[in-house]
Amino acid sequence: MANNTITISLDAMGGDFGPSIVVPAAIKALKQHASLKLILVGLEDEIQTALKNANQSTSDRLQIEHASQVVHSDELPSQALRGKKDSSLRVAINLVKQGRAQACVSAGNTGALMATARFVLKTLPGIDRPAICTMLPSIKGGHTHVLDLGANVDTSAEGLFEFAVMGSALAQSVDNKDKPAVGLLNIGEEEIKGNERVKEAARLLSDSTLNYIGYVEGDGVYMGDADVVVCDGFVGNVMLKTTEGVAKMISHYMKQEFKRNPLTMLSGLIALPVLKAFRRKIDPREYNGASLLGLQGIVIKSHGSADAYSFANAISEAVLEVNKNVPATISTQLENQLTKRQAS
Repeated sequence: MANNTITISLDAMGGDFGPSIVVPAAIKALKQHASLKLILVGLEDEIQTALKNANQSTSDRLQIEHASQVVHSDELPSQALRGKKDSSLRVAINLVKQGRAQACVSAGNTGALMATARFVLKTLPGIDRPAICTMLPSIKGGHTHVLDLGANVDTSAEGLFEFAVMGSALAQSVDNKDKPAVGLLNIGEEEIKGNERVKEAARLLSDSTLNYIGYVEGDGVYMGDADVVVCDGFVGNVMLKTTEGVAKMISHYMKQEFKRNPLTMLSGLIALPVLKAFRRKIDPREYNGASLLGLQGIVIKSHGSADAYSFANAISEAVLEVNKNVPATISTQLENQLTKRQAS
């Protein structure tokens, strides 16, 4: 990449709000990253309107790529893949395939994004299925990478092993950790716990050169003992949505209690700095940007309801993964693990 410039394609029509969020997020990201170029992909008229509303025009760092179709949130992945070859989602991924962009960011239909990215970019050698990985905050002040979060609802032991390799490579790259601690999500920490698929995955990981620390229970995801926690997509998605629900419930009841009477309202004002600091630590917007790992290219999934601040964070995640060349790290680590297994 000449002059270390990074170009990222944005699915401007994806998510709940489309260009009205993606455009302000793009402007914010350009201010944060001096070497960044962005391509807004979608209906040109709507993108131009959003740019006008933001008092922004196109430039050498902010371009528009017209796409005539939009993939909606309720569309089946197969329909989007076969019937909408000129969708903003598809064109944004095509730009990565063509080498015009080094990564793609979309808040669109998760199933369609995964299916299209897998079809267009293909998986890395040795990877059967890509996985969705995101970061969650931990008590120790850092974060934990968790995968899979919904791409694969039924995963084999070999698939869980691949997820562990991919998650370890991601943590190694973006967190600068030589040997990230990897755990398997389970219903207990004892070796006898879990189904046969998880037990077999544990055996594969124990025989690998990964820094496998054993089973991790649900609460352990947030304790910070593991840098990477691995599970199948069904379990991971339920865990993630449960976490989001608990966070919303805590926020709801805290607001309700502080508004209960004048005394509690005064207490709320006194505690406001603490509450704001607490909110920043658990704010899901800070952790927006899930990686679609295992592809021959970088694709980042933003939450569909993301605001501009949140979507800008997803763009920053894409910038980081491009700088760290995450797919190459995954490929190298997987090759090393498979070579070690064949040798033994």
